[in-house]
Amino acid sequence: MKRRIQRISRGIWKRAVLGSLKRAFFLSADRRRQLERWLRGRTEFRRLQEADVVIVSYPKSGRTWLRVMLSRYFQLRYGIAERTVLGFDNFHEMDDRIPKIFFTHDNYLRDYTGEGETRASFRDKRMVLLVRSPQDVVTSSYFQWKFRTGEDKKKLNQLPPHGAAISMFDFAMMSTIGLPHIVGFLNEWLRELSGIREVLVMRYEDLLADSEREFGRIIEFVDSPADRSLIGEVVDFASVAKSRSREAQTPHSARAGKLKPGEHSNPDSYKVRRAKVGGYRDDFDDDELRHIDDYVRTHLEPGFGYGGESFAAPGEVVARKGPEGAGRFRKGVC
Repeated sequence: MKRRIQRISRGIWKRAVLGSLKRAFFLSADRRRQLERWLRGRTEFRRLQEADVVIVSYPKSGRTWLRVMLSRYFQLRYGIAERTVLGFDNFHEMDDRIPKIFFTHDNYLRDYTGEGETRASFRDKRMVLLVRSPQDVVTSSYFQWKFRTGEDKKKLNQLPPHGAAISMFDFAMMSTIGLPHIVGFLNEWLRELSGIREVLVMRYEDLLADSEREFGRIIEFVDSPADRSLIGEVVDFASVAKSRSREAQTPHSARAGKLKPGEHSNPDSYKVRRAKVGGYRDDFDDDELRHIDDYVRTHLEPGFGYGGESFAAPGEVVARKGPEGAGRFRKGVC
């Protein structure tokens, strides 16, 4: 109860401060943006320090899907109400056998820590890195920007403004939000993996191809010993068809957080859209596809198994620190 009160108090304080920033007319828009990112980074840093498990992903890499699966697993195993979605420590407060799980896009932390391209704050953590093909990520990011992202969030993250006439290809090649940014994120993390105490790298494509097996790997990593008898029911509950159906039945005005469509009549505004591997090929012409695939092929460092036009076989990437403290990096077929 004490921790719940503390969390509520911090939430009230955060909303009050962020609200004050928006009304701070004496600060420039850029300075307000910097301060808000710093405050968000401070909150993320505190959660990172307290977390038992950290799940890192670039936006639109399947994090919401994984959150739904983890929520359902813990609901079934520990008797938590279905309507409750896994946050940071809300499940842990209900049952302390459940780990505190911090989900992050690694977006604001460095505004607070100033760590640059390193990931020093993560080095002593147990971490899942969820990755996805950069081409599919950038396509989903375009639809997120166009139909779901609010105006304040666009300003905060320096995205193109509401109503901007930007083609999907131009969006995909923008250095600050498109493929260069996504590939840079993946390359930076690939270089840092050997320094993390314990990390499981999970590819979205593998999780989609064999959800029971791959979610089983995740749950063994997150909740050991795991109850594998629940995995089939969890995967069925979180299937694309059932998740999209639940989202379609959620009123736009409902307090459903992010799990509701931007417009019920527009399938591209849904949080659960197509969940299709290689779906980006439906949205670009042949010349654009060649340019996009060439960019990924020549700029993404090898290690995650994304080879431009083709996808590698399902594999495993795990790093654990050895007794001498150096990061030991073990990689399967990737």
